[in-house]
Amino acid sequence: MGDIFNPDDNNNILQRLEKLSSTTQPLWGKMNASQMLLHCQKPMDVATGKLNLKHGLIGWLFGKMAKKSFLKKQGFGKNSPTAPQFKIVETPDFDQEKITLVQEVKAFGEKGPAIIVNKTHPFFGFMSDEEWGSLQYLHLDHHLKQFGL
Repeated sequence: MGDIFNPDDNNNILQRLEKLSSTTQPLWGKMNASQMLLHCQKPMDVATGKLNLKHGLIGWLFGKMAKKSFLKKQGFGKNSPTAPQFKIVETPDFDQEKITLVQEVKAFGEKGPAIIVNKTHPFFGFMSDEEWGSLQYLHLDHHLKQFGL
């Protein structure tokens, strides 16, 4: 399983991000490339404490079970549901969002698990550093595959 804290996996994500252009079209879904870049920053912002989301009732009831299943299956399905706070409706500046996401991915690789401030995921509940590392990798990998990368 991939892990954003693993240098090889982190580098893999960065190399794939470099291939993304503003004209790259998705293979599925509704987001364009600039929306995807901003969307991918949101879960990282939750982990680092830049974005605070409340732990909802559904997550409290089913989050722990879903986390185990999700991490074992290693990934998101096409058109998976997302938190409303992660939905991007505007079209942000592609170049700026790409720079920001690359910086965030590099920071996760350089700082390692010490970058994780928020130990509680808003849906999955308590997350270990290893689970956060896997979740971040899986999310980025999913969206890079969405854009054929």
